[in-house]
Amino acid sequence: MTLLRVAAYEQPLKWLALALGLFSTISIVQDWQLAAMMFGLPFCLIWVFCGWLRTEPQLKYINIIFSLLYVYGIARYFVING
Repeated sequence: MTLLRVAAYEQPLKWLALALGLFSTISIVQDWQLAAMMFGLPFCLIWVFCGWLRTEPQLKYINIIFSLLYVYGIARYFVING
């Protein structure tokens, strides 16, 4: 799949990221740690993808770091509470 074909999905992905960000924020306010991380991880992954499409290096690298932190947090949650 070429980059231009994939770029057609950028706008719907950004709307999905907005919804995920809202759900993540609500989860944080409600003190639902696992839900916040589960919504936050795909949010970051979408922005990594969109950053690669538009060659926004700061955006993609920041979101790669946050994605790794979310994976760590989710794994830690299941190790401690599992």
